[in-house]
Amino acid sequence: MKSEHIPYPEIEAKWQKRWLEAGIFKAPKTPRPGKKFYCLDMFPYPSADGLHVGHPEGYTATDILCRYRRRKGEDVLHPMGWDAFGLPAENFALQTGTHPSIVTQRNIANFRRQIQSLGFSYDWDREVDTTDPGYYKWTQWIFLQLFKKGLAFEGTIPINWCPSCKTGLANEEVFGGECERCGSKVERRNMRQWMLKITAYAERLLSDLEGLDWPESTLAMQRNWIGRSEGAQITFKVDSPELPGHEKAFDVFTTRPDTLYGATYMVLAPEHPLVREVTAPDRKKKVDAYVKAAANKSDLARSALEKEKTGEFTGGYALNPMNGKRIPIWIADYVLSGYGTGAIMAVPGHDERDWEFAKKYEIPIVQVVRPKEGEAPKDAAYVAQDDDAVACNSPLIDGMPAAWAKEKMIKYFESHGFGKGTVTYKLRDWVFSRQRYWGEPIPIVHCEKCGAVPVPEKDLPVLLPKVQDYKPTGTGESPLAAIDSWVKTKCPACGGAGKRETNTMPQWAGSCWYYLRFMDPKNGNAGWDPGVEKAWAPVDCYVGGAEHAVLHLLYARFWHKVLLDLGFVSTKEPFQKLRHQGPITSFAYRDARGVFHPYSELEIGEGGRATLKSSGEQIEPLIAKMSKSKKNVINPDEVLERFGADVFRMYEMFMGPFEDTKPWDMRAIEGMARFLRRAWVHFGDDAQWKDGDGLKHDRHKTIAKVGVDIDAFRFNTAISAMMIYLNKIQEQPVVARADAEAFLALLNPFAPHLTEELWEKTRHKGFLSSEPWPAFDPAQLKESQIELAVQINGKVKDRLTVAADEAEESVKEKALALPKIKDALNGHEVVKVLVVKNRLVNIVVR
Repeated sequence: MKSEHIPYPEIEAKWQKRWLEAGIFKAPKTPRPGKKFYCLDMFPYPSADGLHVGHPEGYTATDILCRYRRRKGEDVLHPMGWDAFGLPAENFALQTGTHPSIVTQRNIANFRRQIQSLGFSYDWDREVDTTDPGYYKWTQWIFLQLFKKGLAFEGTIPINWCPSCKTGLANEEVFGGECERCGSKVERRNMRQWMLKITAYAERLLSDLEGLDWPESTLAMQRNWIGRSEGAQITFKVDSPELPGHEKAFDVFTTRPDTLYGATYMVLAPEHPLVREVTAPDRKKKVDAYVKAAANKSDLARSALEKEKTGEFTGGYALNPMNGKRIPIWIADYVLSGYGTGAIMAVPGHDERDWEFAKKYEIPIVQVVRPKEGEAPKDAAYVAQDDDAVACNSPLIDGMPAAWAKEKMIKYFESHGFGKGTVTYKLRDWVFSRQRYWGEPIPIVHCEKCGAVPVPEKDLPVLLPKVQDYKPTGTGESPLAAIDSWVKTKCPACGGAGKRETNTMPQWAGSCWYYLRFMDPKNGNAGWDPGVEKAWAPVDCYVGGAEHAVLHLLYARFWHKVLLDLGFVSTKEPFQKLRHQGPITSFAYRDARGVFHPYSELEIGEGGRATLKSSGEQIEPLIAKMSKSKKNVINPDEVLERFGADVFRMYEMFMGPFEDTKPWDMRAIEGMARFLRRAWVHFGDDAQWKDGDGLKHDRHKTIAKVGVDIDAFRFNTAISAMMIYLNKIQEQPVVARADAEAFLALLNPFAPHLTEELWEKTRHKGFLSSEPWPAFDPAQLKESQIELAVQINGKVKDRLTVAADEAEESVKEKALALPKIKDALNGHEVVKVLVVKNRLVNIVVR
């Protein structure tokens, strides 16, 4: 009998070397018509910690898919690269005193080694690195196209400022009022920033989601982030003769113009330019203090629904344009200057937030909408829905259904010149610059005479200077600002003295277009060739984490649409199909003192329960996200050393549905190792194989299922089907060659090293990875036998196996003859026997 020992280190090194030397995973420059398959992983940020077992989950899935598609005869583009600029590398460099470029290249080398050790079929000739000047030259070129189109602009705006990272943050990088990177409390600062006008594409970013094969949850997140609202813009005039702002006007946006009669107070954002002019002298001290306090809060903290609503009365008043009533003007930090107009009309009778505010500050509440039937609540806001509400206490629209009332009010506003119907978006322009060193330099020169001047395209890339000191200044300027020799230059327009832009681009910049560079990575004359892009675009399948739903995915779509408008790309969307891998958690072990212990200090038993080796203490496992603090990070290098790459790959795909959260269990991986050992033993000697049909029905059924499941990302059920097939093969006295070859062919995308070795050992030529995918005969998929439930008065009592084409009368006879059924029928009269084809037999008795 063949030894159960599988020499994984030797096999893996052997086949990885052969694949690379033969170049069997290289994609052609352009695919054949109708044969292209562009499959892309969200390329990783190469951290100093290296991979943990959660990273390769998506990579394994796409590798299986790509190996399958190649063998189906498609031209597959499957590249890998590194999203290597950004704060983490710079922060690590600051901690260790090592330059970010050195840290980054060291980390990339480690990531590459780890990824290659798993046998993934990437085309390594297309590897890209966003920190390579040959790459970021084209990132800068795209920025110039945005600038020339008027989509990149400067502004002094309140931004999220991290005092620890000493840089500005986009709203998407702030969570719960804290910096996403370091967890520090975020402050607000007015600062000169480069902005990208993503809002100009809001409607297209929303409407073009239709037709994408993306998870519905991700589509919903993008729709919510864009936040389209239909309503009206209404102009209110200040009515405070004693104040500087008297008769000045300000606009508000509302989705409920039918409730204007119920507006009993106005709220301005603390930053609103009219605040000073509508503040009475006796209110100035309190208003100024409130404005100052609001300036130090992030937008997310200010707009949190659960926070207590606070505000200050300015002492000024505005006129309600529908009824001429004077209503007080307040300021409150839950109104944001960057969203809408920075001012709202408050209708406390029909908005929960406004109700709470009005109750707290004893502001009148007027009901102007009521249910069609019944009464509105007396002790809470009545938040009306269009289909069950009518207007009341509103002379122009009394008794009118809400939907009609909105339309009539908008027409009235427009005809009287104080409002109009409009659409707004929650999406705000993208804060694009960062006050750090390790990022792409922004290719702009500032000239006192010419203003902001783009660097000529022939002078790209603008290189990062090599410096020893790259610490943040903390003043709002980048470390680059301190390098006079780099900053001082000539204005490209007039030739006079100029200064380079010292802010750098955010980490998101390089990942906004990398899918295009992968199509044509060696092109020195352009970021990509239009003909090559047209042949490969769009990405057919994109796989990565759901955490990028409103960051990378939205930004990349924006850039793509700009490039489409400029004629540089041919498709309206970059990623046609998107799939998210579920997070992999692992057991964490905390003792009675609250101390976490690594696996090396534990004996792990059934159900994950562990014994602390040093003391014998029994510890129950906690399921937690992998983190260094919980000491439950699992390095794939350790798993590969013990089990090999194929076991690792198979286990990750067998843990559960691809998109679900799954706990890593070192004991469960043993089962997968046993399965591959069985295959190693059973198929290692073709002298034992025989010719003939073998398990023809089971073979064709398994081929069909595995192929369908791979395309549908149901890798766990594909593996289950192969396990069932192997069990049936092992039940046969002799292995049929057709079954052995089919099994190895199906297993190959999942366990490529072991199957290549077995393919060679059984005297096959060439690579199994290059063999055509086995075909199946649809006629063979019909079941020859089926199992039926046998019921008595609707309750299952037994099961019956019959031929798939068994006559109904024969089925009835066999069901009634079953011993369990005979016993159950004893003493009962059979009224009738019903047969539901291919499902059940129901015997009705009394």
